[in-house]
Amino acid sequence: MALAAFLCTASLFAQTTAEEYLSRYRLLAGKLGLDGLRIETLDDKWEADYPDDVNMLIAKFNYYYAKCQESKVVSKDQARYLGAEPILSLNDSTGAKVNYFTEISFDDEMYGMASQALDKAIRLHPDDISLRFSKVTSLISYEKESPDMATQALLGLIDYNASTQPAWTYGENPFTQEEFRASVLEYCYVLFRIASPTSLEAFKTVSDKMLSYAPKDVDFLNNIGSYHMAAKKDYKTALKYYAKSLKQDPANYNAIKNGVLAARRSGNAKMEKKYLQLLMRHSPDEMERNSAKVRLEAMK
Repeated sequence: MALAAFLCTASLFAQTTAEEYLSRYRLLAGKLGLDGLRIETLDDKWEADYPDDVNMLIAKFNYYYAKCQESKVVSKDQARYLGAEPILSLNDSTGAKVNYFTEISFDDEMYGMASQALDKAIRLHPDDISLRFSKVTSLISYEKESPDMATQALLGLIDYNASTQPAWTYGENPFTQEEFRASVLEYCYVLFRIASPTSLEAFKTVSDKMLSYAPKDVDFLNNIGSYHMAAKKDYKTALKYYAKSLKQDPANYNAIKNGVLAARRSGNAKMEKKYLQLLMRHSPDEMERNSAKVRLEAMK
């Protein structure tokens, strides 16, 4: 009896382990969602026992980030919003087309709480790239057409990568320099798709930063060409960058295809013929190759 009483008392005062908290969190989040009613209570207890547990900090970020968002359907006088097609298009009483989009609004205070948890996790685990990417992604969503803080976060991350060459991990898995480069390229694509004046400038700024460390990178050279073509309508400068890209990689499909568009829009028939010939040679799409051939024959 004395032994049973001792064991019972010991169990009452035994501290829940970090692994047990993580297991309970995953179970609750799976059933109730990231912002479920009991998640915050669990996170608070978890934090009290293990204030520097990265999984706890991620759980707190997930909770407040999910909690701070509210979606609604709004009408906008534009064909795309943040790079997305309308979810619905209707004609108003005058017959004019009205586009409807899903828009997410954020509670600033709760977003700040989410960011605080994530920032602490990054300070404790600076070389876990998944935490830094979560920061950039959340900022892009939060800032919408004006991703200024997201841009600064990306620029700082690129500088940190170049200056320290960290042994990146993605959670517990190794993360290579090529994967880092590809991820930055994907963020550039997101900024380009948003297509606001600020996001297009961010697209160029981030691409320029990558080129400052790798001046011959064909994908980021193409990015600068696309910036001049789409944002500035400066087709002559765009063609210069596509030519720089092809100097490094003569069969680069993106540079060739965009070169055709830039030459056509600038009215430079000689240059368009040159790029059409390259497209016939290097396009992976047979229909595109045939179309290039027809266009080239029509220009003779």
